[in-house]
Amino acid sequence: MPARKLFAGAKLRELRQRLGLTQKAFAAKLGVSLPYLNQMENNNRPLSTTVLLALAQEFGFDVTELGSGEAERLVSDMREALADPVFADAPPMADLRLTASNAPALARAFLDLHRAYREVHERLAALDEALGGAEGRARPSPWEEVRDFFHYCDNYIDAVDRAAERFAGETQDMRAHAAERLEAAGVTVDLADTEALRRYDPQAGRLTLSARTAAETQTFQMLLQLALLTQDRLLEATLDLARFQTEEARAIAKIGLANYFAGAAMMPYGAFLEAAQSTRHDLERLGLAFGASIEQVAHRLSTLQRPGAKGVPFFFVRVDQAGTITKRHSATRLQFARFGGACPLWNVHRAFETPGRFLRQLAETPDGVRYISLARDVSKPGGRFGAPVRRFAIALGCEVAHAGALVYADDLDVENARAFEPIGISCRICERADCHQRSVPPLERHLRIDPDRRGVLPYDVA
Repeated sequence: MPARKLFAGAKLRELRQRLGLTQKAFAAKLGVSLPYLNQMENNNRPLSTTVLLALAQEFGFDVTELGSGEAERLVSDMREALADPVFADAPPMADLRLTASNAPALARAFLDLHRAYREVHERLAALDEALGGAEGRARPSPWEEVRDFFHYCDNYIDAVDRAAERFAGETQDMRAHAAERLEAAGVTVDLADTEALRRYDPQAGRLTLSARTAAETQTFQMLLQLALLTQDRLLEATLDLARFQTEEARAIAKIGLANYFAGAAMMPYGAFLEAAQSTRHDLERLGLAFGASIEQVAHRLSTLQRPGAKGVPFFFVRVDQAGTITKRHSATRLQFARFGGACPLWNVHRAFETPGRFLRQLAETPDGVRYISLARDVSKPGGRFGAPVRRFAIALGCEVAHAGALVYADDLDVENARAFEPIGISCRICERADCHQRSVPPLERHLRIDPDRRGVLPYDVA
């Protein structure tokens, strides 16, 4: 199979502008002509091997960042938005890829516009009385705005990650280390029989943690509070760069960054990456080694995207019992539905049926890419009789090319094409014509209706 040509004009142009170089100066450093550079920046030519080598040698640039991960995410998001019935005909895939590669800002603006339209439509459907007032103006949901921020950062925030790694140092007992640092900051830590996971009283300098929660949750909450108290300047600087549209989004993102710091401190990048590779990504062994829960370990594995020291590119998702996605990230080509639930054929839904067990699945998406997926339930008890139990399921996976790095793939027949189950993203944009779990027809396909025949579905996809 011939090597895939790399078109990365937008990223090449962004790098040149970040370096403050003219096209002529940049072309000279890359050893190419000015017209050739212009053609590459406009995606009329792919990046040559000579240019890739020059980027690495001349500028120390991690050429893996030129991959099409962000462009593919934008294409996936646009396809899903265009699956909205308000659009009569979706543009061809070639046009979407061209937009994502050459005009990513335009693609994001389109997604923002569609999100605003959808929220206005939902307000009208619910007869939201505030629509006509100042508070009723359409704007992105703060929660979705923050989720997209992490999504397009590859779920890796370098400055925060490195600060957490420096904080962790060589400590072997992160809980004791966090307690000492809180004490040095004038904060007393108490355990109490309370439903609130964490409550901080700044006047009294007292941090109260729930005694009902697991030890790893208590450690995480201590580290989160430390991030808010000792890393404020770093968090605020990161938020300034993000340029959120609302104060609500900024406030949510700050808690998200503090959460990121806590996870990165419990599982410092270098040590955790080395342990992940040596254990072949055994989640239980990693949890024991770093005093973390299965969900914390799985989430951390999906963030190992540091330039020059990347781990296996994983996807990570958490769903509730209704199938609604509550957390999502993908460093792979697999993208999740932005709106609604995940594909019902995915093993993450079956995890609720087998609590305490890992479920493995070999899966293939409509684009022909094959994955290995690991799913498990992560119930969160209330800590007392009668308290509600929060039940979720998580899935962690990667493309099957990395199966050799996973202990979970050892006895799976990854070379057998029939071993891979067909899954999709969401029914409206899934092109499979013979899916027995389809809920709605695919938007881009014609239907055949035969009144004299009824199959699994009441129609045939042409």
